[in-house]
Amino acid sequence: MSANGIIINEIGKLIIDDGDFYIELKEEYKAGIKGLQGFSHIQVLWWCHHNDTEIYRNNVECHSAYKTSPEILGTFATRSPFRPNPVGLTATKVKSIDEEKGIIHLFYLDADHESPIIDIKPYHPSVDRVKKVTVPKWCEHWPKWQENSMVFDWENEFNF
Repeated sequence: MSANGIIINEIGKLIIDDGDFYIELKEEYKAGIKGLQGFSHIQVLWWCHHNDTEIYRNNVECHSAYKTSPEILGTFATRSPFRPNPVGLTATKVKSIDEEKGIIHLFYLDADHESPIIDIKPYHPSVDRVKKVTVPKWCEHWPKWQENSMVFDWENEFNF
């Protein structure tokens, strides 16, 4: 992938197979996961390939998908996949890692089957966790921790 002289290499793909989620790395990137064992979570940057269109790349404002937010939000105030650079970012829990095969088994990733993976970073509390976070009033009632998000009534939050 290339945009304005910036080259982004796809390092692998997300595979979703009967409820199993895993990242399958390309052969030339398999060695990149050495030392990842022991990290319970990783940050995955992935390409929202279904939304990589000229119309979506020109999207800087959107009608909010959230019931309690302002009606119009800037794209950078959302996690929408419709953005100038369709990059997704997800912190996710690792099930297991097969270094030899270049496969990282995950509990979940909010990307589509065969979404291109563009980077993986270990989640580390010393740089990824923030103690005092503030958010706008319209979303302050959302869960404070990822683990609580699984039981939160997200359907009641969206307009669709």
